[in-house]
Amino acid sequence: MDRRSFLSSAAIGATASAIAAPAIAQEKPQITWRLASAFPNSLPALYGNSQELGKRVAEASDGAFQIQSFSAGEIVGGLQSADAAAAGTVEVAHFPTYYNWGKDPVWAIPTALPFGLSARGMNAWMRMGGGNDMFNEFLSDKGLIGFPGGNTGAQMGGWFRKEINTVDDLKGLKFRVGGFAGKMLERLGVVPQQLSGGDIYAALEKGTIDATEFVGPYDDQKLGFVKVAPYYYYPGWWEGGAMVHFLFNKPAYDALPEQYKSLLQTVCQSVNANMLETYDYENSKALRTLLAEGAQLRPFSQEILQACFETSKAVYAEISETNPTFKKMYDSMVAFEKEYYLWTQVAEYNYDTFMMVQQRQGAL
Repeated sequence: MDRRSFLSSAAIGATASAIAAPAIAQEKPQITWRLASAFPNSLPALYGNSQELGKRVAEASDGAFQIQSFSAGEIVGGLQSADAAAAGTVEVAHFPTYYNWGKDPVWAIPTALPFGLSARGMNAWMRMGGGNDMFNEFLSDKGLIGFPGGNTGAQMGGWFRKEINTVDDLKGLKFRVGGFAGKMLERLGVVPQQLSGGDIYAALEKGTIDATEFVGPYDDQKLGFVKVAPYYYYPGWWEGGAMVHFLFNKPAYDALPEQYKSLLQTVCQSVNANMLETYDYENSKALRTLLAEGAQLRPFSQEILQACFETSKAVYAEISETNPTFKKMYDSMVAFEKEYYLWTQVAEYNYDTFMMVQQRQGAL
């Protein structure tokens, strides 16, 4: 190449670069959002997942798109974080939607229904079975759009000051339990209690409540419940695979460039997996610690589980008679549930059962 040709080519290249640079800048506008978490920063698996969203979005956008997390109480209370996102006070809430079940039972479905799906089943139904699309239809007039943002896996049934063996033992039990499960348990004589996380330990210690549920070993160990209520029951049938959502202010989300919308959806999917991976890694170690501290593991009896299952089914039938959106989503979930547990009882169940026997025999 002669000198004249080289200079011409260089000039064209320089001009192209000068034109391209502003275009690239326009594709990555500088955006800063705020996120209100429903959780305190003392619970790293729950609150930490909102921080993980901001970290991954910032990295993928070369720092152009920033999402700053605030724990429960810093901007609004945890129970108000979804309302804050809808109002535009913040652009994002990290929120277990069943906190809003009292406004409409539909809000409970995207988190967990008693005797609903496991974590893997919930992820499959929400993403592949249309569950999240139906949820966003429900949100369409509420100023929000949501994507799954974490799952705890099957939770524990909680901490009890005394043993619970029969349905009769539930009568009069003052139990701090999530709202929608409380509706079922109330029919069996339980007295549901609503307490914030910071008030539970003192209430248990004083005997103001008889029992509490929270999440599972990793979180429960940090809260010290074993010291005042040693009986640790399982499973938490009301949260077989509890999902948390990122709820975005719809006008703010709609105003994003398409690449940022795509980025958010992709990162939400990865962060959704992150929470379950954290709990799966940490719960076993925390359970060993709790057992060393005096926790006494107890399964709920088949009598109790069956009574709670039948009560839950009756409640769903009643709600479905008057709430068509609930019926649509619930029927879709149950149709998938039948298929999901058909498959998982074949290879997964038998493989896991065999490996659990090896673990118990010390053969691993």
